[in-house]
Parts: sequence; C-alpha cells; structure tokens
Amino acid sequence: MRVDTLSQVAQLYHTSKPTKTTKSNGIASMGRDQVQISSAGRDFQIAKQAVAEASDIREDKVAEVKSKIDSGNYNVDTGDFASVLLSAYNNKL
Repeated sequence: MRVDTLSQVAQLYHTSKPTKTTKSNGIASMGRDQVQISSAGRDFQIAKQAVAEASDIREDKVAEVKSKIDSGNYNVDTGDFASVLLSAYNNKL
C-alpha cells in the first residue's frame, strides 16, 4: 500500500480527522452487566468441584488387592479375564 494514497482515500470519504464519539445517556445509565447463576448451575459447580477433588484411585480396593497378592490368595479366573478382554477389544472396534 502506498502511503500517499491515504489522503486520496480521506478525500473520497470527506474525512480528514477522526471524529470524537460521545456516550449515549441510555447506555451509561444502565450500569454494569450482571450474571446470575441458577440453582442448577450452582449444584453443577459443586458437583464438578467434588469430582475434581476426589481421588482417581480407590485406595481401599488397591490395599485389598495388594494384601491378597502378598499373601498368595489372589487368583484370577482365566476364562473371566479372557471374556472381559475380548469384550473390551470388540467395543473398541
């Protein structure tokens, strides 16, 4: 863009300087914007915070399985394991 054409554009639109804008009384008298969150929204925020604070690992279950493994009483039925594995594989397809 050539700088010297800027004056030609200003002449085309009959402007030479930017004009000042004034505030409308209607907008200024309305005050600030407000947001109101419904009770369902507040409940959702509380539930979301509770889930975020909860642990992803169930320590009681982990401790139970660890104690069974350490004592040698942890047995896995291979048939059940295979069926769960195959169903998970089929769901991914």
